[in-house]
Amino acid sequence: MVVNKPTIIIYTNDPDQEFLHEICSGIEEEGLLYEIHERAGELDELAHAAAEDSMLGSGIGMSGQRIAMQMRRLPKGHNVFELNAPRFWQCRNLGANSARAVKKMPFKAIYREE
Repeated sequence: MVVNKPTIIIYTNDPDQEFLHEICSGIEEEGLLYEIHERAGELDELAHAAAEDSMLGSGIGMSGQRIAMQMRRLPKGHNVFELNAPRFWQCRNLGANSARAVKKMPFKAIYREE
């Protein structure tokens, strides 16, 4: 029997572990759960599949030091946020924003520190 939990899905392909840790910390700070799965594919494919597979409709794709956040029903490649070689605070805020999207809360800054 397969049980789907209300989690944010993170699909990774050879992820930067420190960035992944920050993303997960951001999600935890917002009080939501996440699942990490290693999977082959390009960044847009990973993010799109993660959003589609998440019961909450929010997913993150990560390939190396590239990260994308996607929401269900958005076309593949139309990521809500996309980062390339980000800073740690950006990773944490992206994780928090994936949870905030589910909770319908305002996003934290991603592209500049406030």
